[in-house]
Amino acid sequence: MEHFSPTITEEARTSPVIYEADLCVVGGSCTGVFAAIRAARLGLRVVIVEGHNCFGGVATNAMVNIWHSLHDTDGKQQIIAGLTEEVLQRLRKRNALIENPDRPSSAFMLNTEELKIELDEMIAEHTIKPFLHTLFVSPYVQNAELKGVIVENKDGRGVILAKAFIDATGDGDLAARSNLEYCYDKHIQPGTTCAKISNLDKVEKFSQLYRQHREEYQLPETFIWNGRIPGKDDVFMLAATRIALNMSSAEELTTAEMEGRRQVRAIIDLANKHCPDANVTLLQLPSRIGVRETRHIRCQKTLIGEKIMSGERPPDAIANGTYPSDLHHRDKSGITFRYLDGSQKISRPAQETEVSRWREAFAEEPKFYQIAYSAMLPAGNIYPNLIVAGRMIDADEMAHAAIRVMVNMNQTGEAAGVAAYLAIHSNTGFADVDADTLRMTLKEGGSAIV
Repeated sequence: MEHFSPTITEEARTSPVIYEADLCVVGGSCTGVFAAIRAARLGLRVVIVEGHNCFGGVATNAMVNIWHSLHDTDGKQQIIAGLTEEVLQRLRKRNALIENPDRPSSAFMLNTEELKIELDEMIAEHTIKPFLHTLFVSPYVQNAELKGVIVENKDGRGVILAKAFIDATGDGDLAARSNLEYCYDKHIQPGTTCAKISNLDKVEKFSQLYRQHREEYQLPETFIWNGRIPGKDDVFMLAATRIALNMSSAEELTTAEMEGRRQVRAIIDLANKHCPDANVTLLQLPSRIGVRETRHIRCQKTLIGEKIMSGERPPDAIANGTYPSDLHHRDKSGITFRYLDGSQKISRPAQETEVSRWREAFAEEPKFYQIAYSAMLPAGNIYPNLIVAGRMIDADEMAHAAIRVMVNMNQTGEAAGVAAYLAIHSNTGFADVDADTLRMTLKEGGSAIV
């Protein structure tokens, strides 16, 4: 028997226009903020909409405080610069940064509370109109053209009008609610609720303890890692929870948030029961779970893991990265790491690492991979003034597992902001922006274009 959900019909309503801009950025992660700043530096009037109380996305709201190396795998060529480097310089001046030049996968550990304030200041410095605590509701379409976005906040419902729009929501909410095509990977990577915890370093062989006693606390098989907090040696950002749900669903996101917090408490109880002298203490929970993957918006190009990790050099490359393809399993413990040199490792807590190859060795291995601008351009070009930036860009499972980290996605934001300027300046759509001009303008603005 089919199930029909009841519906209601709302009365027609009139909503005020609360702001008009050249560019509207929906989503205030670093990706979104960097898009807004690059566009503002080129002279656009910019507005940015964020549902939480601060900017920074996963770095701030989810407390993931690790950024990866800005150099190639040899550590010789700088392949990431731009606003990522600027923010690191600003944090360095406030002693809010730990630097690990010999550890590319955790080259920088941030004080993400300081990052919140730096992003506020950068928004203000560039005269960008910010809307925090403001939820994106739906696109405003008139005569088959995307004219604005409808939002809700403390003032009620309103409309923001603009010439161009960047979807930096992470989940592709603007694109999906505009009825653009999207998909999900067969195995969506699980999310993680991080926590700031003291005295964890006093627990000997924590990973082994977790593996031995996790079932007693209804904890999943997982992968455990942590980040130090600048200026606080006894406090760690712990990432040890594992929640395999689709977090673009309101119901599953609610379940995930509550389950993540339960797992954090269970981990602390486990540690204190089996190492009572450590006095492991929960100090802070994130304002939202760390999401690795939900929707992928179908775009003009799909990034293929085997190609980008083998050194494919697209002519419209706008971002570079070295972080390995880091696939968090949904149906078994641990992570599969695939590297640019063709090697592969499967790591599980307190178990021997499995080492193999995902492809044969090359005579000359690639030192970095690249992200194509065309993987950000929604397929069909239904709304020529809409582009996506962030983890929802079009990528297969292996490619997404590599490119999704913040230092990579930051660059897609910068590219989208510059592309918005070029599109508006030439009165064209995002798909008509010349790739060579985009790359040149990015480079002139401080990006590493290679």
